[in-house]
Amino acid sequence: MKLDSSLAAVVTGGASGLGAATARMLAAEGVKVALFDRNTEQGEDMAADVGGLFVNVDVTDQVSVEQGFAKAREAHGQERILVNCAGIAPVAKTTSRGKPHPIDMFEKVIGVNLVGSFRCLSLAATGMADLEPVTPDGGRGVIVSTASVAAFDGQIGQVAYAASKAGVAGMTLPVARDLSKSGIRVMTIAPGIFETPMLLGLSQEVQDSLGQQVPFPSRLGKASEYAKLVKSICENDMLNGETIRLDGAIRMAPR
Repeated sequence: MKLDSSLAAVVTGGASGLGAATARMLAAEGVKVALFDRNTEQGEDMAADVGGLFVNVDVTDQVSVEQGFAKAREAHGQERILVNCAGIAPVAKTTSRGKPHPIDMFEKVIGVNLVGSFRCLSLAATGMADLEPVTPDGGRGVIVSTASVAAFDGQIGQVAYAASKAGVAGMTLPVARDLSKSGIRVMTIAPGIFETPMLLGLSQEVQDSLGQQVPFPSRLGKASEYAKLVKSICENDMLNGETIRLDGAIRMAPR
């Protein structure tokens, strides 16, 4: 699918990090972009930067998401691209100091990262299925979700996060199969250690130490590199039903 001004996109978690870089990339290609996020100030600033639309959306709330898509479609028309970047990553062990993992935290992580991703992709796919094809193969749209290498190499304290991201990876193929007759492709990216707002808040010494754990290139990944992969996925019709590790060959140690 060629990226151009005839297309509309929705990026969740679009106010910062991987989502913001993806929004910038899509806008640079002429795509009309709507950003979903909870951070109104950052979201409005980013929307202004890319000439797009910001909508304050809580991906754990069905009504909020439905209203977000309605506003995006009113402004730009039905999206043909959805990129799920909204996510959280609190840390807690299965049991620690005689106390079990806070179950509300576990449920919240699953609710944001996994259920939130599915809620958005299901609504987007329903709208995409009614569109006319735009590729010679009958393609109508593309959905890209974000997992993590933690889905496969979850570290100590990452049980909730790893479970949620493993779920995102695990639903990729069945969703792609579900949507194949509608010409909607579904992919997932599993980033390694990237320059996200959380990591950039650490000291330079810690950032350098984390980057040195990556076999090659031995540095933190850049959000723009994630966005480049999203672009490649959108443009390559044979990419479907797969999770791609974007990690410089890292395999995470237990801690």
